[in-house]
Amino acid sequence: MTGPDRVVRRPRRRGSLAPWAFLAPGLTLFALFRLYPLLEGLVLSFTNARLGRPAYRFTGLDNYARLLDDTRFLTSLFNTAYYTVASTLPILALPLLLAVALNRPMRLRAVLRGAFFFPFTLSVVTVGLTWLWLLDPIVGPFNYYVRHLGIPVRSWLADPGAAMWAIIATSVWWVTGYYLVIYLAGLQDIPAQLYEAAALDGAGPWRRFWSITLPLLRPVLLFVFVIHIIGSFQIFGQVFVLTQGGPGDATRTVVQHLYETAFTSYYHFGSASAMTWVLCLVILAFSAVQFRLFRGSPEY
Repeated sequence: MTGPDRVVRRPRRRGSLAPWAFLAPGLTLFALFRLYPLLEGLVLSFTNARLGRPAYRFTGLDNYARLLDDTRFLTSLFNTAYYTVASTLPILALPLLLAVALNRPMRLRAVLRGAFFFPFTLSVVTVGLTWLWLLDPIVGPFNYYVRHLGIPVRSWLADPGAAMWAIIATSVWWVTGYYLVIYLAGLQDIPAQLYEAAALDGAGPWRRFWSITLPLLRPVLLFVFVIHIIGSFQIFGQVFVLTQGGPGDATRTVVQHLYETAFTSYYHFGSASAMTWVLCLVILAFSAVQFRLFRGSPEY
């Protein structure tokens, strides 16, 4: 049809709704179980909400200001930061060294990779109970061998100076295999020709590691670093099983203090929500710093 009565038909966009249809179930679950609790927690952090209180009122920044006077919260924040800093080097370096070693042709390479990854398949409760037995001052194998070496034994989890390091050792043993696999994937993505060219130029293994491996693993290092920092600030399971935050408050972490504030004896949901958002802001700040330090992409 021509003239003024002509109908102009626009081409139909076939399949434009199909991607959203596939994403809809996941987005719905994310909104219900992630986004809504996050926003609800933000609202609660500005109220005096408490278990058994049917109505609560808006209190502004009182919960956040009260945290500055909460000595146990400040102690738990310090302990969490201490754990994060102290565990960073072993958790990042040990899997990397193992990955470099297992990336070379060798006997039982697949078996060793599986053996190192196996602890990560265990739940945090299983890991905690295992190390609770290993570090037992009476029947634990660790003290048994230490005693035979002539080193004074101690109750590792009851010693304020050793308890946090015992938790760090537990975490290193647990997550080493996970980061090992990630590092291996990054190492196998580095072109072998670079190592061959460096070897022809006379570069030794240590020089090749510093000049080729580390620079080209920058994106992997960033991923591991960020994931480690986020996980460290949220540590709870190991502490809950091994020490319950003791001895005293030597190993009390932010998430444990938050848990006790909200669900054990206090039931102050407003204060616990404020702690959650403070922890969230701390993690965001550390993550932003890491992205800035590791910005840039490797060049082959």
